[in-house]
Amino acid sequence: MFVPVVDSNNRPLMPTTPSRARRWIKSGKGTPFFRKGVFCVRLNVEPSDRNYQPVAVGVDPGSKREGFTVKSKSHTYLNVQTHAVDWVKDHVEVRRNMRRARRFRKTPCRQNRANRLVNKEKLPPSTKARWQWKLRICKWLASMFPVTTFVIEDIKARTRFGARKYNAMFSPLEVGKQWFYQELQLMAILETREGFETYSMRQELGLKKSKNKLSNKFDAHCVDSWVLANSVVTGQVKPDNTALIEIVPLEFYRRQLHRLQHQAGHVRSRYGGTMSAGLKRGSIVKHPKYGFSYVGGWQESPTKKDPKRKLISLHDITSGKRLTQNALPTDCKFLSYNSWRVAN
Repeated sequence: MFVPVVDSNNRPLMPTTPSRARRWIKSGKGTPFFRKGVFCVRLNVEPSDRNYQPVAVGVDPGSKREGFTVKSKSHTYLNVQTHAVDWVKDHVEVRRNMRRARRFRKTPCRQNRANRLVNKEKLPPSTKARWQWKLRICKWLASMFPVTTFVIEDIKARTRFGARKYNAMFSPLEVGKQWFYQELQLMAILETREGFETYSMRQELGLKKSKNKLSNKFDAHCVDSWVLANSVVTGQVKPDNTALIEIVPLEFYRRQLHRLQHQAGHVRSRYGGTMSAGLKRGSIVKHPKYGFSYVGGWQESPTKKDPKRKLISLHDITSGKRLTQNALPTDCKFLSYNSWRVAN
């Protein structure tokens, strides 16, 4: 295992060993900090040299799970398996049904607008969210390691030549992929590999891939991302580091005008949003009783002394389980913003 290192201006340097990182921290040359769940060290002095080795990030995209590997010629620095963002399509459908239902009720509403996106290039929200999630992970890795190359397994979509609207944009998958590639090229060199090429390289190295796609083991997805990164930097015939961290994106609900079903007395409570009593949802806080946790929803709980009192929910960082619904915002010490959790 290696520790990511950044300079005083937060520019990534080559990683170091844990023993050297401890010496830096003990002598005051380095300051420890966490970046989205990964332990890092910030150098308080000018580094002895700024010679960088080629560092590649292998990306193995998937529909449910995805693999990322940061590797140089001699070492495998980090393996990450992420859960894909797959709930946006359902949320958009619920929003559409709610909008249509409001137009049939006896309530003031606007008239239907003409479709202003006809014959224009657009990216469906579900597809856009998936590729934005991949880009966020790549930017996070590039902020800790001096990445020189991104290598990704190229995926292709089969077109339907008889579908009129489908062929107008060729494929949402292809459009999203090209957008993702353009963003990566602004950060480092981009290389792509075909699926059969990844398979051939894995067979040459004698590595096996698990058939259980939902497994949190190295041989489920990170084995392919490791092979992709190794194809650029070379130097190894088998992984020297198979430990991985599993990242689960937090699912936030957009602010709705009201809930789908009203409560007793025909009262519709508020729902959704990204703020909870002044704290951004997903933020990591420290509570005197529940320790390190992240912020969820909130509710009003007025008292005689404080008619506007609000309580927030706290969730476990690793499991996502709700710890309480009755935490006071004043008892929570804000630590950092966050949009995902690191699973066990």
